[in-house]
Amino acid sequence: MTGVVDEVSGGDAAQPRQLPPSIVIDDVRASYGRIEVLHGVDLVVPPGSVFALLGPNGAGKSTLLKVINGRMRPTGGRVLVGDVPVGKSPPEKLVRNGLCAIPEGRGIFPNLTVRENLRIWTYRGGITAKDVEEQTYATFPRLKERRRQMAGTLSGGEQQMLAISRALVTGPKVLLLDELSMGLAPLIVGELYELVGTLASRGMTILLVEQFVTTALAVATRAAIMVHGRIEQEGTPREMADAALSIYLA
Repeated sequence: MTGVVDEVSGGDAAQPRQLPPSIVIDDVRASYGRIEVLHGVDLVVPPGSVFALLGPNGAGKSTLLKVINGRMRPTGGRVLVGDVPVGKSPPEKLVRNGLCAIPEGRGIFPNLTVRENLRIWTYRGGITAKDVEEQTYATFPRLKERRRQMAGTLSGGEQQMLAISRALVTGPKVLLLDELSMGLAPLIVGELYELVGTLASRGMTILLVEQFVTTALAVATRAAIMVHGRIEQEGTPREMADAALSIYLA
């Protein structure tokens, strides 16, 4: 796998130095007990891209995200997030270096109020609780109305808004999104993916796992299809739209 692309001379002037990939996944394998679920996955996520990882249930997409964010140790291969080797560094170091993961199930604290959840987002430092609340409520007015409500009693869409507010206010370099649209009404999904587009416009690298092809490809700049623990195809959103249809219907 290629890492940093060095400057290349062209005549008298050197070409601009290209940025290294935000994520490098090189021959990664992972298992649950004796059952291997990732079978040598190779993937490079360019900086500043919205990369959609598509595939049917059981393809290994969520497992791959767990490996990338350091929550699951691979049995083979290597993963780099920026220049940080995953598995050799604690997950906290990945967070400090700008990785934010919003897992399937939203990853909020259900027994805390909305406001208390928001204050937890200040753990990285450099941002005040007041700033977190102001930015979140400006984007999601419904959360302001429910700021004293226990997060576990929010609707599914409101919980997802609360979860994604972490990326909104902490400004990570790399954002992992797992099944953002799971169980949500189409109108709410549309609102959340508009925000994904806004985050991407800020230069954030976003790797999103999604079952709904049209939804994901509408915001993606690059996409890949995963089946049975392997990357089957990779390309532009237009190329992957037709490929995904054939794989899902196979």
